[in-house]
Amino acid sequence: MKKVLLISAHQLYEGFAEGKLNQTLIDVAKEVLNGMGYEVKTTIVQNGYDIAEELDKYKWTDVVFVQTPVYWMSVPYLFKKYIDEVHTTGIGQVLCKDDGRTRSDLSKKYGSGGLMQGKKYMISTTWNAPLEAFEASNQFFEGKGVDGVFMWLHKNYQFFGMEPLPTFSCYDVLKNADVENDLKRFKSHLNAAFHSETP
Repeated sequence: MKKVLLISAHQLYEGFAEGKLNQTLIDVAKEVLNGMGYEVKTTIVQNGYDIAEELDKYKWTDVVFVQTPVYWMSVPYLFKKYIDEVHTTGIGQVLCKDDGRTRSDLSKKYGSGGLMQGKKYMISTTWNAPLEAFEASNQFFEGKGVDGVFMWLHKNYQFFGMEPLPTFSCYDVLKNADVENDLKRFKSHLNAAFHSETP
């Protein structure tokens, strides 16, 4: 049986960011992945976490799935705190041995010291921004797409030797939410992305 760690990065802001959609996406991911034969563990960052326990989950899992709302073009600060604490503690023992470089072998480049080879990750985001803001060079994100905006988070996991599964996003969730269709797309996305991973 393959294993997935679901991380909910949502952070509550009363009256603005209640987190219902992100929690629904976590619940749907758990249901779909359980149905595909995956064993699932979950971390809800705003409920607190134990660093050693999180590192044990990283050792245990085959796939890390991050569900995050986008606050000011990034993740909520509690999730950034999680990254700083958990990922930093994992250096030298679980996630990476170092940054990969060594004076004795100059062919080893920065970012090649990961210990999580063979594991994968997926990023799923919810945005106030509409889809068109990502697609065209004359729009706000200059045609860079979600993966371009979130390159920094991709590089966190790639630093550990992990490989990406395709990113998922819900757009325009504050002004023009379409939850029913977003959930249909999400289920299809999970089935396609995890189909080749199914035990």
